[in-house]
Amino acid sequence: MDTLNQILNDVSSLLWGWPMIVLLLGTHLFLTVRLRFPQRHIFTAIHLSVKKDKDSTGDVSQFGALATALAATIGTGNIIGVATAVALGGPGAVLWCWLTGVFGISTKYAEGLLAIKYREKTAGGKMIGGPMYALERGLGWKWMAILFALFTACASFGIGNTVQANAIATLANESYGLAPALTGAVICGLAAAVILGGVKSIARVCGALVPFMAFFYVLGCIYILFVNNAYLWPALKVICESAFTPQAAGGGFIGTTVMMAARFGIARGLFSNESGMGSAPIVAAAAQTRNPVRQALVSSSGTFWDTVVICALTGLVIVSSIIAYPDIDYTNGAALTHAAFSKIPYVGAPLLTFGLFTFAFSTILGWSYYGERAVEYLGTKLHSSRKASLTYRVLYIAGVFIGSVANLSVVWSLADCMNALMAIPNLLSLLFLSSVIVNETRKYLWNGRLDQDMEEEP
Repeated sequence: MDTLNQILNDVSSLLWGWPMIVLLLGTHLFLTVRLRFPQRHIFTAIHLSVKKDKDSTGDVSQFGALATALAATIGTGNIIGVATAVALGGPGAVLWCWLTGVFGISTKYAEGLLAIKYREKTAGGKMIGGPMYALERGLGWKWMAILFALFTACASFGIGNTVQANAIATLANESYGLAPALTGAVICGLAAAVILGGVKSIARVCGALVPFMAFFYVLGCIYILFVNNAYLWPALKVICESAFTPQAAGGGFIGTTVMMAARFGIARGLFSNESGMGSAPIVAAAAQTRNPVRQALVSSSGTFWDTVVICALTGLVIVSSIIAYPDIDYTNGAALTHAAFSKIPYVGAPLLTFGLFTFAFSTILGWSYYGERAVEYLGTKLHSSRKASLTYRVLYIAGVFIGSVANLSVVWSLADCMNALMAIPNLLSLLFLSSVIVNETRKYLWNGRLDQDMEEEP
């Protein structure tokens, strides 16, 4: 098992090395320029996300699709992951993480557009889509589409399921002494109650849970920044300076180089917002929307909330807390986050516990939909059993319990590999279909036809 874990770690390091980071960030920058900086439409995107196109074709509202995508995206990486980036890359990693989110808005926009452009309606009337349909219908790369779906299904049992359940069980055990098996049974029951209801049930729960959990987490961050207000400007200054100049050891920080800050900041930003991974467009395809560009804008707002807001606030909390309390152990991401939130009297530790629990549970729900759609696609293309979706749901729910009680070192490494393998075909589809993305954007956004229905096209 140790040998297997080492092999997977080596493969994961190779897949998530500089070539992948250059490919992802390069795609972000390429699409940003070619789409004329869609980031400038972010307030329009936020406005559209809370509107309903009731007469449009789709299974869930635009907000429901966005909430489900955010549920899967906003996770422990937004809390502990940012702290880990600071611990390894220094405070400058926060700025690189934030910049990655800003440019990643373009990629998330493009993913959402293709999801609607190439989605299909099943015999049962459901709308399904995602990178596998863009690869097959847009480029004719059927086997690449099958590989993407296979990697997505495998990844759902890793980063979306077992590791999240394990994080909740470990937290409950360390904080309250609850047995992992008991915690696992509870999580399993809660997940089953939602997942067995299908996409509408998942979207409904995520639509209520995501704003609630994000509000309290952001409120906690703002309170800490208020307490640390005397250190806020020094924190901003050191973040900006160390992003572009080497950081000497001292002031509560390890010595870092610009390369270290960029590497860990970019990698954490890319991992936290999932722009380019190809997961979010799977649920975007189910949205009730008039045309591809409307949903593309709504999807792009997810990266804004995830990285530009939540990850940025977390980074400021971490860096200001290190400056304010030099005794904090800043070499460990989890310990650093716990120490920062513990500065909130009485409610700090419970707030962090609540945030981690809700973030992890919502990720379980969101990824269950991604995996099910991938399995459904594989079942159709490979002529397997029609009961593939139901079988997947049962196995996925069982995986929640297994993850709560198992040692997941190998699963973590395998999940990292699957996520990288998802990103490669998805990014290729974005690059090779960029002309389609531009044409659709010109038709609806640049020509001022954002309210036009697809059926009304000449």
